[in-house]
Amino acid sequence: MPAREISKLLFTTVYPLYVQKAERKNRTREEVDTIICWLTGYSQDQLNQHKTVNIDFQAFFDQAPTIHLNSSKITGVVCGIRVEEIQDPITQKIRHLDKLIDELAKGKSIDKILRQ
Repeated sequence: MPAREISKLLFTTVYPLYVQKAERKNRTREEVDTIICWLTGYSQDQLNQHKTVNIDFQAFFDQAPTIHLNSSKITGVVCGIRVEEIQDPITQKIRHLDKLIDELAKGKSIDKILRQ
């Protein structure tokens, strides 16, 4: 999917899919929220607001208080593409989030997911 199309996906559409993926592997919605808040700098209240409005990924990341400094440590492959090599900043942030959710679903501990 081209970068422009990915950035126009609605966060409110994709968020439940993140939760479903995590819960299928006996992880929780709270862990998904922890990951999203860590990456974006949103508080839980701010994240809860974004879950109730139609906001695309472009706006979701543009409005994020601060992208975590350790997000540059997120590496690996999502959809056959190395996340650290993605040139478009919004697409890279989206794929960073995808990678973190993948790690959660694969059983990695929260401390390791959050690059602590």
